[in-house]
Amino acid sequence: MTHFLWVEDFKASEKEREDNIISSTIDLVFGSIVENQDFKDEYQARRLLEKQGIFLRHNLLDALEFINTTSELAKVDFIILDVDMPLQRDGQKDKYNYLPPLIKQYHSEAELKKIAGYQIYIDLVIELGFPKSHILFCSNHAGYFEQFVEKFESSNIKFPPLLQKEHDKEIKNWLTDAQSDYFVLRRGIIEACQYLKNQKDKLRFDKFCKDGKNAFLDIDDYLATLENFLPLREPSDKKTLYKLFIRTLAHEWEESVEPKLLDDKGSFAFSWVMKMTRNWIAHNSTAIFTNLTEQDIAYLFICNMRALFDLDDTVQSYEKHLFSLFDIKANTENKIRNNSIPLIDTYVSYFNEKTNRTDVHNILNDLQNDKYKLQNKGDEFFITGLYHCFWFLTSSHDNRKDRARPNDKNPNQVFVSRHYTFEFFNYTKTDFLFELARRTYKRSFPQD
Repeated sequence: MTHFLWVEDFKASEKEREDNIISSTIDLVFGSIVENQDFKDEYQARRLLEKQGIFLRHNLLDALEFINTTSELAKVDFIILDVDMPLQRDGQKDKYNYLPPLIKQYHSEAELKKIAGYQIYIDLVIELGFPKSHILFCSNHAGYFEQFVEKFESSNIKFPPLLQKEHDKEIKNWLTDAQSDYFVLRRGIIEACQYLKNQKDKLRFDKFCKDGKNAFLDIDDYLATLENFLPLREPSDKKTLYKLFIRTLAHEWEESVEPKLLDDKGSFAFSWVMKMTRNWIAHNSTAIFTNLTEQDIAYLFICNMRALFDLDDTVQSYEKHLFSLFDIKANTENKIRNNSIPLIDTYVSYFNEKTNRTDVHNILNDLQNDKYKLQNKGDEFFITGLYHCFWFLTSSHDNRKDRARPNDKNPNQVFVSRHYTFEFFNYTKTDFLFELARRTYKRSFPQD
């Protein structure tokens, strides 16, 4: 889920307000993405909403402290502001002296309070460079709207989107746009890098090192680079950005490392996927990685981190975030549980390519080394192949040839039969593997 900063006071300054004002307001604004529930007070709402990626602040000072703390502002992708709000709660200390100069600028506390949201907006857009398209004003304080509009006009600033809370359809549409695949992907990668910084004891990249070679990964620098790679403003040319991201992600899988079976939880498959990705993008990036989707980036990112880190069997929080990008095909879970995965038909399509190899990942490597086949197959074929590698490199197989036997009708011809038998892998053995399987099934086998 995309993360939000929401500055809302729930009419705290009014002596009489509805008993259910907190729950009803949350439902009006975030009802399309948050489960409806009863909140006892503003502070319980603040705790519970934060678990769902909504950082609630109740007054101007709260908001100013949040947006002026780099690590806090980095937690959010979009911001919803009230128009007027209390300056601070009783007894709250203004340790950075934010309010006195603003009160002087607006001539009184009362005047600042009426259009406090304007000041937050100005600080965000002018001082901090936050994208103005990522900010929505949402308020029911219609009595102050005229003053609010005049303030923007007098400053020669284009008036930003402003909705009243009963405009539920427009708010829902704005929230839907705010949760596009790009922003979900970006937030998932950020959350992953922040989490994995604290899992360095589980790093195992050195175990993929070839004999006699050295493999070093500066994991702090690596994660910091990935965390800050995708900008908050969605670029017009995402395809180029995604190609560069994958080049950076896969860069470490160079000649000194090789895929290895380190456990029975997919390490062999994940390391092969990343090794192939690194080789392909180094030699054929313009032919293969030209139309990557957010789902493709999420898949390769998850595979990479599962190879680099010996993570537990549960689905990590960031993985849940990234998995939300994938559609689940009807009856997928039953097919996985019942071993009804179309591996044979898929394998036959690869075998019919008539390379000198028998394993799918080797067939794919041969094809991408053939310039004619590379151009004729197209990038969709090879990216889908990276998904197939997860299935074929986890399912063990028996590959052998029978003896050649002559063709009775043609003495110059022989028949060679092939046996290629798959022993289905138990994708339900861990929560993570089952979730990865069911989330990527539709992308792997779209025709099934």
